[in-house]
Amino acid sequence: MGIHPKYKRVLIKISGHAFQGKREAGIDFEALKSLAAEIAEVKKMGLDIAVVNGAGNLFRGSQGAKHGMDEPAAHYIGMIATVMNALALQDALEKEDIPTRVLTAIEMQKVAEPYIRRRAIRHMEKDRIIICAGGIGSPFFTTDTAGVLRAIELKCDVMLKASNVDGVYDKDPKTEEGAKKHDELSYKDVLEKDLKILDATAISLAREKKLPILVFDFFQKGNLKKVITGDKIGTMIN
Repeated sequence: MGIHPKYKRVLIKISGHAFQGKREAGIDFEALKSLAAEIAEVKKMGLDIAVVNGAGNLFRGSQGAKHGMDEPAAHYIGMIATVMNALALQDALEKEDIPTRVLTAIEMQKVAEPYIRRRAIRHMEKDRIIICAGGIGSPFFTTDTAGVLRAIELKCDVMLKASNVDGVYDKDPKTEEGAKKHDELSYKDVLEKDLKILDATAISLAREKKLPILVFDFFQKGNLKKVITGDKIGTMIN
């Protein structure tokens, strides 16, 4: 008897940190290979999968602005960096025999398709993973907001927020003792308690459109499959 996925269509939001692995910056190719293998495994269960990735491993727009760069220019550099990560992930997924397309909000016709919602949906209907890069194509919006927006546009059942902790806690579990994990939170809780797992714009948009967000530890091998098959891990925001 086969394992049946809980969801039909998901968006996986991956930070630049996932590409970094054990390196101080840049792309760790072993981490990239592992990342692709985890996604490929659940794709073979018959899901429609979209990915939105960050690029903090390469360039973070907010940091550029802190060092005196023109802030919109810094954010555009960060968006371009997400395309670099997306192309690396595409290559790794295709080495796992998973057809993949990169679509970007900033047009780069030599390397990726422009993001067009109907085209993105058609790719998923043809059993391809789509990687939506370039954020939303405008400065001042995080890739978390881009993830929520794309999940809503593409009619995803849930946004899976890949984290390096196993959910949302009342305080930082890595630095403070006695931190308690939330199994479930409302959008209102996240906003009122100023929990930093996603920015307020992303949470507000998810609340308005009733998009569930599951925050889980992506770096624990096998967790993505557990989430897809309905195991109770991580924190559900709804």
